[in-house]
Amino acid sequence: MLKNSLNNAVLNNENQEFIENNLNADIGQLLLKKTLNTSVTLKLLIEQIEAKKRCRKKLPIWFSTKNIYYPNKLNIEQTSSEITAKYKANLVSGKALIDLTGGFGVDCYYFSKQIEQVYHCEIDSNLSNIVQHNYKQLKAKNITCIAKSGITTLEEEKKQYDWIYIDPSRRDDSKGKVFLLKDCLPNVPKHIELLFEHSKKIMIKTSPLLDVSSGILELKHVKAIHSIAVNNEVKELLWILERNYNDQVEIKTVNITKENNQIFNFYLNEESFANAELSMPLAYLYEPNAAILKTGAFNVLAEKLNLKKLHKHSHLYTSEALIDFPGRRFKINNVIDYNKKKFKREFNGVKANVTTRNFPESVQQIRKKLNLKDGGNDYLFFTKNREDKTIIIITIKA
Repeated sequence: MLKNSLNNAVLNNENQEFIENNLNADIGQLLLKKTLNTSVTLKLLIEQIEAKKRCRKKLPIWFSTKNIYYPNKLNIEQTSSEITAKYKANLVSGKALIDLTGGFGVDCYYFSKQIEQVYHCEIDSNLSNIVQHNYKQLKAKNITCIAKSGITTLEEEKKQYDWIYIDPSRRDDSKGKVFLLKDCLPNVPKHIELLFEHSKKIMIKTSPLLDVSSGILELKHVKAIHSIAVNNEVKELLWILERNYNDQVEIKTVNITKENNQIFNFYLNEESFANAELSMPLAYLYEPNAAILKTGAFNVLAEKLNLKKLHKHSHLYTSEALIDFPGRRFKINNVIDYNKKKFKREFNGVKANVTTRNFPESVQQIRKKLNLKDGGNDYLFFTKNREDKTIIIITIKA
């Protein structure tokens, strides 16, 4: 049974049918409806509808499972997607894992497919009860829900775990986009010794807004950092810590797409020693995916894949022969100086996909100046060449 302020009546057949039948309804119109249902408020049913709708693509298993009880939509927004949760689960194994910041429980659900016993800690008792109920609907039988702080749980016990997982949240009063781990709850750097007392291996999930170099300075014994993008949008950074590890940090980047997973790995110190040769545009142009760009693998990417860079600060690459590449690939049709008259002579189209890299004008300014609409098969890159001249590279996808 769901306890505390959760309303069991949400789960009865009549209310579940109402939720299902109104997933595509206009919420504004729905609020005007009169209902004879006295078991729950219309407001609560609409909250369930709004939360469930957010799960359609992000959490398809939850969305398609009957009698799932949804928390507020903010919890859904903050949770891992099934795609990234599956990725994390493939990194762990063993008998026991504890998630100190369980939330809606998506990560624990996938961890439970790789680990014999999983412990889900959640300080919000209502959310803990929701998760416990949902695990029964999902037939996840090897997860124990603990309705209290994960840090408190560790402080009160002596149990050892194969893995500790933690997803610290930024404090409400943390200002700006750049933040430190010590600004989060729980404060991982403060409690790092406690964590290592209970496990040899720790996995920390952070927002991609966390700077890689500052994270390494704050943490101890970082073994690997995973930069995870889905369809070229970086979703999260994963920090793998191992007790007493003091060697080089491996950076693992992955861009998960429908077609494949684009992977590029390197050691952090390799970027410092790598030299990227500069070149004028050759036959093909390459644009790295967002997971790589987040980690700053600018020179080591060129060196490992035997590519040339167009400019020190452009992060666009070129080659004579087409290669497999963790990002987008283009066939270069023409390269011209950035000049309106030259452009009109060389490019006949009215539509193009415009990208800028290390360029003094914005995409919007360029479109207005050159009277270009968005779309079509042509991809125009506005950038600088190795001689620091502004150029337009006219390409199509390779």
